[in-house]
Amino acid sequence: MAADQREYALIELIPEPAFLVRDGVVQEMNQAARALPLTQGMEIMELLLTGGEEYDAFTGGCLSLQLSLGDQPRGASVTRFGDTHVFLLDPEEEDEALRALALAARELRQPLSNLIAISDLLLPHLLSKTESANREWMARLSRGLYQMEKIIGNMSDAGISQVLFQPEIRDIPSVFEEIFEKAAALLSETGAVLRYTGLNKKICGLLDAHQMERAVWNILSNALKFKTDGCEIHASLTQRGQYLRLCIQDNGPGVEETVLGSLFTRYRRQPGPEDSRYGLGLGMGILRSAAICHGGTVLVDQPETGGTRVSLTIKIRESTDSMVRTPGILLSGGRDTALIELSQCLPLSVYEKEL
Repeated sequence: MAADQREYALIELIPEPAFLVRDGVVQEMNQAARALPLTQGMEIMELLLTGGEEYDAFTGGCLSLQLSLGDQPRGASVTRFGDTHVFLLDPEEEDEALRALALAARELRQPLSNLIAISDLLLPHLLSKTESANREWMARLSRGLYQMEKIIGNMSDAGISQVLFQPEIRDIPSVFEEIFEKAAALLSETGAVLRYTGLNKKICGLLDAHQMERAVWNILSNALKFKTDGCEIHASLTQRGQYLRLCIQDNGPGVEETVLGSLFTRYRRQPGPEDSRYGLGLGMGILRSAAICHGGTVLVDQPETGGTRVSLTIKIRESTDSMVRTPGILLSGGRDTALIELSQCLPLSVYEKEL
């Protein structure tokens, strides 16, 4: 079977709309994609809403961007297969399983809130009377509540196409400076070393600081889950024209090829449930939504030096025109976002200090 026939047979097995691009032109589509306003011979650059420069420079990994297909923007993940790019489109309608997750999260949130409230009242009282040996058990309880809050928050986000977006005019480099200063201190508790290179200038633009902070913690959480001895993480913020590029690279084992194509597909656990390091893809959805809301893209690839590199672009905007707005409620309840998002990676000693 010729290479192009194998590629076509591959996308026909995909239930979501998928199509192949070679030399910048749409070549083949699967059955689901044929229902879209998409035809063979279309120039792919004319369909891109975001990520034109990133796609033009794309050589490998998994790139998340947006297409213009019909009346609504359509998210897509792009991977490389030989000299062909495989575009996998997001489902147009929410998956029943994702809606079920969101409904379950809604039912779980109230009892969790009650547990957190009781814990906040009881722990200070118990600490004044208990033996120091019992502090470990209290810290375990505290960390467990943070872990539950992270899981339920991700489940809630699964039922909506994008997370809550509340932008403000901020000095963007200073926001990232604060995030990574805190991150370096927390990651040192795990034995990892984080080095950050920022921009030594003020760049004001629309930014949802909480959403972007949450996206960064998700990237760092993934790096810590797969870290090896001597874990080093390098982060940098650079500017190119009207875009800022945040790059976070670790020296871990890298992303397996079998996982790469479905990185941004929610509710698909790979390589299997026996490996607890792999979640349901909900954290990557948060990262992707943050990029979309800020007019950018996400690229996950493996540099020649090894490890995993995550690159997120942000468009510098000073106006609310043409912004993506999404309804929702803030689910962190005012608790420390870092301790929530890193709760599966940080040692117990961090939560004991919080008592």
